Amino acid sequence: MTDTIITRCEAKGLRMTDQRRTIAAVLQDSDDHPDVEELYARASASDPRISIATVYRTVKLFEEAGILDKLEFGDGRARYEDADREHHDHLIDMNSGEVIEFCDPEIEALQEKIAEKLGYRLKGHKLELYGVPIKKPARG
Repeated sequence: MTDTIITRCEAKGLRMTDQRRTIAAVLQDSDDHPDVEELYARASASDPRISIATVYRTVKLFEEAGILDKLEFGDGRARYEDADREHHDHLIDMNSGEVIEFCDPEIEALQEKIAEKLGYRLKGHKLELYGVPIKKPARG
């Protein structure tokens, strides 16, 4: 991924205000899956003039433009990630809410095989696994 969120927004003709640039930069630098409140906290640390309403409008605009993917992991919070990232799947820790990204060639191949068996060519997919940590036995 060589393009930044800002350059992709500009290429799509979106008007990039200073506040939108700040929000885009925060998203670009995120290595997690922030929700609007987290984005607001990070963006307003850089620019205290940014309102939470501006963050909501901006992520909606970026999502509609295909710049961001909206993720919903069943906890009532919409989270966001760059739509132009390498393909990956998610494992959600149901205790902590942590989202772990992974890519497994065996799972990818199996999904292709299943689609083919059903008479389809796979064009895309989303895989979300939900789990709790396995308790390791105490050492004696």
